[in-house]
Amino acid sequence: MVVPFDYLPALETFLDPDRKDIDHPEKARAVIIPFGLEVSVSYGGGTRLGPAAILKASQQLELFDDELWREAYSDYGIAAIREPTIPNNVEAALTALAELVGRVLAEGRFPLVLGGEHSLTAGAIRPFADAHGDLVILQIDAHADLRNGYQGEHYSHASAMRRALDHPNVSVVSLGVRAISAEEVTYYEANRSRLIIHFAKDQESWNIDEIIAPLKGRPVYVTFDVDGLDSAIMPATGTPTPGGLSYWKSLEVIRRTAEVATIVGADVVELAPIKGLHSCDYTAAAIAYKILSYALSGTGPRP
Repeated sequence: MVVPFDYLPALETFLDPDRKDIDHPEKARAVIIPFGLEVSVSYGGGTRLGPAAILKASQQLELFDDELWREAYSDYGIAAIREPTIPNNVEAALTALAELVGRVLAEGRFPLVLGGEHSLTAGAIRPFADAHGDLVILQIDAHADLRNGYQGEHYSHASAMRRALDHPNVSVVSLGVRAISAEEVTYYEANRSRLIIHFAKDQESWNIDEIIAPLKGRPVYVTFDVDGLDSAIMPATGTPTPGGLSYWKSLEVIRRTAEVATIVGADVVELAPIKGLHSCDYTAAAIAYKILSYALSGTGPRP
């Protein structure tokens, strides 16, 4: 017997607790999974607190989206489940997350994971890799995350995309990278058929049509590491890195992806809240809401 999801009550859930779908979480197409994994971080800490901060900040977002010109959530409905007990062992934690995501998918719903460190993506994508023969991950990140383990941890946050690419039917399109090791460059150069990196240093000359071309017609999983944003607007992360993306540039890529491909799931990771600096929590929450709306409601105003 499958135990029903333990949904968060109105005062703890995602977005305004007075939204009109609040009493029917079992009918929501989008399911928020808080998963504050923090085991392999290697510089600043605090990612275990990320999901709670995003949920709290989300309740201050306006439901009306001035780009889409509607309360987009009402097109699909949102529920959030209670954060599970997370094992201290990374591999066990990823297995637990994969099972949760798999349950959401089995119900025909859209999972969005709130992290937590980036290593969680390797668990979250397992059900998608099983379900789709040609899955592509759209990665927004300051780091390539292609190390074959880091500081003794095979499933390190610095190995998130390397572990994703362990699945032979998975490819990656990455944007915003500006911190990469020699080991990762060697792997990148040997795997260009499955791995495309758009470095942040080139962002002024990016052609979005060219970036999204490899995604066209494919199932896409979006992983948004908040350190992909410039550190001037997102200091609340373990490795804030200068030279990153703007909020609007990041959203443009996701919006355009939703226009040519099917976004099937997502995560927002690596928020490490700074006490009193609410803007970072709010930004992460806004990004999560935008991803859901582009994927499940559409990308523009309706007639």
